[in-house]
Amino acid sequence: MIHLRIRSSKAGKVRFASHRDIAKVWERTLRISNVPMIYSQGFSPRPKIAYGLALPTGSESDCEYIDIQIDNSENEFLNVEEVCASLNENLPIGIKINGVSIMEGKVPSLQQTVTSCIWDIAVNEDNTTVDSWLDTINTSSEIVIVRERKGKKVVDDIKPLVHSVRKKVKKEDGRVVVEAELGTQPRSLRPSEFLRSVEPSLTEYKLRRRKQIVEEGAKRLDPLEVAGATRMRTLIGAS
Repeated sequence: MIHLRIRSSKAGKVRFASHRDIAKVWERTLRISNVPMIYSQGFSPRPKIAYGLALPTGSESDCEYIDIQIDNSENEFLNVEEVCASLNENLPIGIKINGVSIMEGKVPSLQQTVTSCIWDIAVNEDNTTVDSWLDTINTSSEIVIVRERKGKKVVDDIKPLVHSVRKKVKKEDGRVVVEAELGTQPRSLRPSEFLRSVEPSLTEYKLRRRKQIVEEGAKRLDPLEVAGATRMRTLIGAS
């Protein structure tokens, strides 16, 4: 069995496909690419694919991850580069593999290990409004929002989940871009919640996930670089 962790980008019109739609895309692409999958047992076997953190529908990304278990019992020396090249040929326009690692041993799930994400958030507001919003975010000792959880309203302080935030020099279609690193543990802070967390709130024009980060001690790693991963640098090149 080969356990692959694949990183891919998502851009263009395909960004409007939901997380569930993208899961179906991967299953179909693996099937038509003749990748020998390992399946679960039981009445309705499913390919052993584990998906990472869901991306908000309509967003772009440089760093979406999936874990795939491949059956190499009939081909001990299965060529991972050829597998990924075949997948890239059959994936829809807008989705492209840009990194892969072979994982060894028992690997914790992506949803358990990713600790934060870095986002580029293009907003509709002008510089003055964005500067005021950033000043409030950075000087507040707590940022309280009301969330709905299991049908009940819950008050949360999201300040510990705001790891960093700044205004970028580069704009997106003339819009101001805010770069924010937002925590995912014990519960993810969604960019939409973040923008609405203080007044005057900001409104999203375009969202792109730039990085997902795993913390191992003092190290901040790409999920392809965690313990137990052998990164196929020659396959895709530098990230």
